[in-house]
Amino acid sequence: MANSEAIAAAFADGPAYVPYLVVGDPDYESSKAYVEALDRGGADVIELGLPFSEPIAEGSTIQEALVRSLDAGMTPTRFFEFAEELDVDAALVCMTYYNLIYQYGEGEGPRPFVERAAAAGIQGLVVPDLPAEEADPLREACDEFGLDLVFIVAPTTRGDRLDRMMENVSGYVYVQARLGTTGARDDVSDQTTESLDRLREYDVPKAVGFGISTGEHAERIVAGGADGIIVGSALVDVVAEGVAEDLSTDEVADRLEALSRELKEGARRGYRSRTEAVESA
Repeated sequence: MANSEAIAAAFADGPAYVPYLVVGDPDYESSKAYVEALDRGGADVIELGLPFSEPIAEGSTIQEALVRSLDAGMTPTRFFEFAEELDVDAALVCMTYYNLIYQYGEGEGPRPFVERAAAAGIQGLVVPDLPAEEADPLREACDEFGLDLVFIVAPTTRGDRLDRMMENVSGYVYVQARLGTTGARDDVSDQTTESLDRLREYDVPKAVGFGISTGEHAERIVAGGADGIIVGSALVDVVAEGVAEDLSTDEVADRLEALSRELKEGARRGYRSRTEAVESA
């Protein structure tokens, strides 16, 4: 199920590469160049992080990026302007927290935020702190304005809660590869395979995130059955290194584009090996 044709198309032909960056990190113009570098590097969907002061699902890498963005003056209004100014082919998804979405509506619920997001070209929302049991108002607004609503499924999500989540999800499901907060890791969790097996019966693309940082990781994840890969902390690390090393915007953008190409090609290798295994079976 998908409301957004752009998101459906991203998953229709091979694995989708879904990178994430915090909008406005370390500043507005540099951030725009960095997101456009991800697009040149092969992104199919780009998750744009709208900073919120109390992120519960983020590791230290992304928390520090959110602080840099907020310190540089990022707001929901600036975020939507940023999305409108981007020159990218990838579908855009906003990742933020429900309190911010709700506050934007000034008593009218989530509808004003979703309406503004749609006008800015946003194709979907990821809301880590939104329980599926309380998602109906946001789901209705997304349906009204043609946005997808993406849920994060943890390794521990099962039973009625999983069913409710999968009833409300559209576009793709964000499969958490491990327990805990986000962050690039040196290995890929065995729980990924288990999570994908658990979700196999649901007819929605499964994109795996939390811990992917190399082309080899991407290859193994997609070979194991994922329809896409979500990469955040490894890319945010590149931005942070640029700040720490006082690199130029162009240098950081080149690094982001190169890492994106590595991740995209790894995903493609995994897809080829999976397809060949099916054909030879």
